[in-house]
Amino acid sequence: MLDDLTAFDLTVGAPGEQVSVHGVRGGQGPPVLLLHGFPQTHAMWGPAAADLARDHTVIATDLRGYGASDRPGSGPDHAGYSFRAMAGDQVEVMERLGFDTFNVLGHDRGARVTHRMLLDHPGRVERAALLDILPTAYVYSHVDRALATAYYHWFFFIQPADLPERLIAGDPIGYLHRILGGWGSGLDAHPAEALASYERAFADPAARHAMMEDYRAGASIDLEHDAADAAAGNRISAPTLVLWGESGVVGANAESPLEVWKREAADPALVTGRAVARAGHFLVDEQPADTLAAIRGFLLADPAGV
Repeated sequence: MLDDLTAFDLTVGAPGEQVSVHGVRGGQGPPVLLLHGFPQTHAMWGPAAADLARDHTVIATDLRGYGASDRPGSGPDHAGYSFRAMAGDQVEVMERLGFDTFNVLGHDRGARVTHRMLLDHPGRVERAALLDILPTAYVYSHVDRALATAYYHWFFFIQPADLPERLIAGDPIGYLHRILGGWGSGLDAHPAEALASYERAFADPAARHAMMEDYRAGASIDLEHDAADAAAGNRISAPTLVLWGESGVVGANAESPLEVWKREAADPALVTGRAVARAGHFLVDEQPADTLAAIRGFLLADPAGV
């Protein structure tokens, strides 16, 4: 699915803090950066990337710690895996590829990186799509029994190292399959070549530790960054599409995800979106045609009409 895209590895970051980011690039036209989530890699975008490459320059990358990108240390405050650090990586990747401004599509953790990018680098993002998430701070401030049950991994993964790492090591691929097949879709919703990519990464203990550090950062330093932005009145200022799976946890939220995200924008009219019918969390795989149609309509819309 990604055979027509060219692989690359770029070293980004300040001296002493550099990481290598792996990705693929192809197509011609307006640039669009594709960011995956947990427990996936850039391979999740296969069919969508191939379609978008018909009229866009597509760049799909592995977040730091994931896939074939580097797995740096995190530091005592987990800052090495903050969404701020991840967003900085991706902005520099795009700059190195020749794009000062670009569109971003993010799913799951990649969508949280996209949210941080919208706040930290507002002049870089022309349009953004956030797939199947609610804001991190919102999630932690609205925990009830149902959410804690569905999002149990948010509280499991953030336990001190190396408790979750040791427990998952008992059957890492079995655990991976349970996650991929248990969040609104069956395991067979994931294309075989993409699943193989996830399995290769998840088999690596260093990758699993990096993923836990991602979640530890999400429950600590990322919340500090979010609180600082809220206090400063920093809000989303680019047109933003919000999509979520109708049958997933986000879709079951008591408050409309669209209304939640509108409050995160400087102008609520900047944020549009809807549920994707018959989809859970992995909507790109579960309902590829409907999800891609919504994304294409957003990317090609008249800016004056957004």
